[in-house]
Amino acid sequence: MNVALWIVAGVLAFLFAAVGLMKISKPKAELVAGNMPWAGDFSSGAVKAIGAVEVLGAIGLVLPAVLDIAVVLVPLAATGLAVTMAGAAVVHARRKENPAIGVNIVLLALAVFVVWGRFGSHSF
Repeated sequence: MNVALWIVAGVLAFLFAAVGLMKISKPKAELVAGNMPWAGDFSSGAVKAIGAVEVLGAIGLVLPAVLDIAVVLVPLAATGLAVTMAGAAVVHARRKENPAIGVNIVLLALAVFVVWGRFGSHSF
């Protein structure tokens, strides 16, 4: 089970870091024109803040466990990312972007799996 939790946390960290860095580095207009039309509903600062939260969550999923320092941050980061995905699902539901909701639910479920495992009997 520990290996599965590491794999899921690593995959989540990679995905959230990649998408978060994209939100931080690209202008809002480019995100809206691309595959993130929802960004048009938010200010540029809010989109960059969401990206920063995702990058910090990605770091929190892996780095504390690798360094064996404050490992309780791993399930806390996963909890934060799960809440972020719940909020994203609500935004996409309001915009009737059904395929995006599916992605949010899958990422939410994976984050909840890490929360369950790392707060539960498979903690560090």
